[in-house]
Amino acid sequence: MTLTASKRDELYKYISGIFQNKKCHLYRIGGVEDHIHILFHLHPTIALSELVKDIKMASSDFIKRNQVFIGFNGWQEGYGAFTYSIKEKDILIEYIKNQEEHHRKNGFKEEYLKLLNQNEINYDEKYVF
Repeated sequence: MTLTASKRDELYKYISGIFQNKKCHLYRIGGVEDHIHILFHLHPTIALSELVKDIKMASSDFIKRNQVFIGFNGWQEGYGAFTYSIKEKDILIEYIKNQEEHHRKNGFKEEYLKLLNQNEINYDEKYVF
């Protein structure tokens, strides 16, 4: 899947509308060719898995209907979600803003495994990729 840089803002704008409709506060969204990062406050009445499902389904439909990304076949089956202290918000916003630069040095798999390990999350690699 390729999320071309020139069209990502269209996707981000669409996804931000989903957050508004779900009463969740979106702090920042950004990404690269093969994935996105979203920093947000989850409204207490919303289940994370339902929000992710809604984002994936609605954005997939939007992308295909509007031919935003040629060759888009859908999002991966799983997702990663991490909680952080609100004190980390500004650092995380900067991290998301700098995804292009960050991924020149580190690939998605390397980054994801690092997050899992830093947060002491046990995982079976056959389910990660």
